[in-house]
Amino acid sequence: MRWTPLKGLAPALLVALVLASPASASPVLTLRSDGSVLRHDDPYLPPAQSLGPAPQGAGAAPATRMGATARAGRRKTVKGELKRLLKANAITRAQHDAYRGIYFQAQRTRSKLSGTRRSALGATIVNLERIAATGQLSASRAPAVFETVRRNRSWWASGPLLGGGQRATFAGSRLVWQYYPGQGLQIQWLATFGMANALWTTTSKLGTLRLLLDEALPLGAQRAGGLAFEYLFRFGGGSPPWVSGLAQGTAIQALVRSGVKLAEPRYIQAARSALGIFRTAPPTGVRLRTDAGAHYLIYSYAGQYRVLNAFTQALNGLYDYASLTGDPEGRALFAQGEAQLRKELPLYTIGGWSRYSLSGEISTLNYHTLARDFLRNLCTRMKAEFAPPAPPPTGGTIPTTPTVPVLPAADATPYCAAADRFTADLKDKPKLVLVSRSVRAGTPALVRLRIDKPAFVKLAIYRNGSLVTVMTANLSAGTRALRWVRPRSRGTYDVKMRATDLAGNVGNGSGQLTVLKKRG
Repeated sequence: MRWTPLKGLAPALLVALVLASPASASPVLTLRSDGSVLRHDDPYLPPAQSLGPAPQGAGAAPATRMGATARAGRRKTVKGELKRLLKANAITRAQHDAYRGIYFQAQRTRSKLSGTRRSALGATIVNLERIAATGQLSASRAPAVFETVRRNRSWWASGPLLGGGQRATFAGSRLVWQYYPGQGLQIQWLATFGMANALWTTTSKLGTLRLLLDEALPLGAQRAGGLAFEYLFRFGGGSPPWVSGLAQGTAIQALVRSGVKLAEPRYIQAARSALGIFRTAPPTGVRLRTDAGAHYLIYSYAGQYRVLNAFTQALNGLYDYASLTGDPEGRALFAQGEAQLRKELPLYTIGGWSRYSLSGEISTLNYHTLARDFLRNLCTRMKAEFAPPAPPPTGGTIPTTPTVPVLPAADATPYCAAADRFTADLKDKPKLVLVSRSVRAGTPALVRLRIDKPAFVKLAIYRNGSLVTVMTANLSAGTRALRWVRPRSRGTYDVKMRATDLAGNVGNGSGQLTVLKKRG
């Protein structure tokens, strides 16, 4: 593998390196200025994968507050913190007045609402107040925090109620928002930069791409010594503000690609600044140091929660950044993460399927497919034969070839093989074998079977063609047992088994079971 800029790649390969889960008409609601809502499908919005399950019981690190904490005694308030920022010349008088107006208008609107609308808007106000109370309302964080409150006030005052996970936008804006029950509408950075990646592939949409990035960049906060796209709501034990390696890696990917394609150095500089959380340990950053290198976490507040699709996509983003810029730190961050993924990848594979995380969750169909797609993208990158680098643009503002020795070639085989295996898992029927040969009458019995992949299993027992009992369970791969409450009569029974895996594939098995004479 030779590290050279992607600028010299053939168009077909460039298309192959687009963010996995390509855009495909995703439903979105847009609130217009007159209060009406337009329901439509956006062909550039990636499917609603969101960030993933909340890491409940996953060894999440305590939600340690980043930055200054509230002093004992007098509680910090939004009003007081805004005054402090103004006095320190961190914000202008106009910004101070605008932010204060947003806060008090939201409070007044909340007082007039009830039910879900009141609680959704109220949650964003409470999150703002908690950020202020813990000394985290900085000048760089304020734009995103107050934009969240402002947009929620607009939506819940006139927009429709939403289902969990619903995507939303606002007329004149290109940011993607998502509804989280109990937390209101929140900027979904993964979807926003996923859309940027989709727009990057379409020449006629480059103007829209530029507008999206120009709207997103001012909402990034200073964190871990650089730019970070933070989430500002409570989720899975984490308190705002927190960051995601998955979303940040996708942001870096979109920014550096766009910077090169649009010849816009400030996007590349933003991508460079966004490396900060990958060099910093949680809870400020997402870097979990390991013996092999580093694992990049999906959630900065969950210090031991390792998720395959998130880690892989973070590496795809770092790879694109390092390839396009030749930046030594970008290459080092990729190399350290790649060494760790290579080591832990086998742990995500179970019989016939994938683990979502190393905390034990089995992937849903969507997340199994997403992990496959991200692994396939990493495979494509690492085994690509790159063309000679293009010369730097006039002025040399966009770096091209590396100025340090290239990294040793790395074998892409593990990632290619895992992607192929996960693809086969989506097609292969589950295989069932009856292990038990006999059980004893008159007492509860365990009927053992062997299955090669996770599936919903139905086991039916017949005698002389008549159904005696049916047992069902969701089983993981391996030798498993179903409980027959009380076999009554000795004799030979026919066993029919049916398994439906997470992809909908159906497998059947059969055998015979002898019920032995009751003891005593």
